[in-house]
Amino acid sequence: MPPRAPATKLFELEEISSAAPPGTLIAARELLLEYGHFVIAQPGAARFCFDALEKEAERLPLSYHEQGGGCLLASRNADPLGFVAFRSLPVTVSPDAWELKRLWVRPVARGLGLGRALTQAVLDRAAAAQRQAVYLDTAPAVMPAAHRLYLDLGFVPCDPYNDNPVEGLAYLVKYL
Repeated sequence: MPPRAPATKLFELEEISSAAPPGTLIAARELLLEYGHFVIAQPGAARFCFDALEKEAERLPLSYHEQGGGCLLASRNADPLGFVAFRSLPVTVSPDAWELKRLWVRPVARGLGLGRALTQAVLDRAAAAQRQAVYLDTAPAVMPAAHRLYLDLGFVPCDPYNDNPVEGLAYLVKYL
């Protein structure tokens, strides 16, 4: 019987550093801006500040490193498929917590478990960094799969912790 071929990985996760190759940084920026274009196309997102997101994208990964966080890129065969970022919350909100930001999976990669893997990678990093909780906000009406994913991973509703201007948000937290 011939040897069995090794299982292929569905995707790889990479934490983005300032020393990342230019192509990696470009891919991460493109995914972040795709997320922004999706958000502004939704009803109730009229006050979402795309200009601020563009500045955030220009400065990746520093825009998150400077806030005590980072960002992850998911790819398959060097094809960028997903992105997520995280940052420390202000001490006034929670001194030992991160906020999960900008989870985006390209439509072609949905159903592969990529959103779950990216979110779990942030949760694992938060636990390793001895954070007590991870917060997020999401729009269940326009991102129902993401909302279900967060609930499946143990996030629970919480009071608003930021002044996000997008309408119809659900605020969630997972205690670690």
